[in-house]
Parts: sequence; C-alpha cells; structure tokens
Amino acid sequence: MNCLWCDAEIIPEINWENLFTLSKPKNLCSDCEKKFSILEGKRCRKCSRISEEPFCLDCKRWDVHGENDDPLVLNFSVFNYNEQMQDMISRWKYRGDYCIGNSFKRYYTKAFDQEFTYLPKDTIAVPIPLSDERMKERGFNQSLQLASFLSLETCELLTRVHGEKQSKKTRKERISTLNPFKIMKTINKPVILTDDIYTTGSTLRHAASLLKEKGCPTVYALTLVRG
Repeated sequence: MNCLWCDAEIIPEINWENLFTLSKPKNLCSDCEKKFSILEGKRCRKCSRISEEPFCLDCKRWDVHGENDDPLVLNFSVFNYNEQMQDMISRWKYRGDYCIGNSFKRYYTKAFDQEFTYLPKDTIAVPIPLSDERMKERGFNQSLQLASFLSLETCELLTRVHGEKQSKKTRKERISTLNPFKIMKTINKPVILTDDIYTTGSTLRHAASLLKEKGCPTVYALTLVRG
C-alpha cells in the first residue's frame, strides 16, 4: 500500500501487537504522520483553543448573559492548523481528493471514542452541509465524510443557502453573518455536529441554534482542526 499523501510505499511494522490483533493498515507513511500536529495540553473546555484558562475570552463572549445561552455545549478539535494540515485540507476539499479524508479517520474516531464517552446511545451525527453550488463544485461534502467515520446514525438534517465562502470572510464578518442554514423537521435526540475546521465557531452555533429551536436537547461538535 502507498501513502495517500506522498505516494511512498508503506512498509508495515511487524511486532507482537500486530501479530495478535486485527489492526487496520495505515494509509499514511510515518514521515507524513509525523508532520501532523495533534492538539495537546491545556485548552478551552468549550472550543479547544489552546488556553491556560478553563474558558477563552471568545467563549465567554458567546455566553453573553452568563445563563448558558450558548446553543453549543462544546467543540472538540483534533489537530492544530499547521502547514501540513492546510495543504491536506486544500487538496481534500478544493481539489476533490476524497481519499485524503480517509487519512484522518483513525484520529477522528479515536478522539470521538475518548472524548464523548458520556453521550447517550441515541445521539446522532449531523454534518455541516454545503450549498448545492458548492456540492457540485467539490463532488462530496467533507463534513459528511467525517460523520461516516463515527459509530452513530448520521442524519443530514440541515440544508444550506448559497453564500460567500467562509474562508473569504473576516473574523468579524463570520461572527455577524446571518444564519445560512435551514431545517425542516423536529429533532428530539442529542446531536454531535461534524465539520473540518473550527475558526470562530459561528457556523457551528448557527447550526446548533436551529437544532435547539426544533427540539434538540443538546448539541456538541467534533471538528478535525482548530483554526
């Protein structure tokens, strides 16, 4: 098997653990894996920003009235947004390389299994949607691919109205933008939103607020990268 990123041949490690377990073969070589920067150390409990304080200033601002009025319980992110991750996400999303997404599966599922053990069994995964136009451009929704990695029922409850790309907006514009999502049905189960990048949190909170309005009791998020 060859590395999904650099195409180098992957030579399987032979050890006692591999001999007696049904471990899945890696799809990235060791050199490419070493370039990943996994988020470690102290972080904001709500958004995963590196922080010495339990809650960063941004998250305190989201909870304006101090009455837990933030629709999003928390977001957990897996990676830092370093140069390697920027290149991989660009090729994955903007050049339509669906297979690149599979290189994140092992890390994404591990984060879910370790960090969300308390979620009820009826929790559903809801991917952040693309607009119809963006879907035609890319051919797939990266957030739906991430949702498919989880051992949960996946429901595409949200639709998106076409608008300017989030990546082209300033931080202030992202936070103040109107809700770009629509939802047509009620939902009475807990939800974990899946998306590739957490930047300001506005996208996830727009989605969470709609879900809450339609009866969802709690909304969490698992994102691949903390921008």
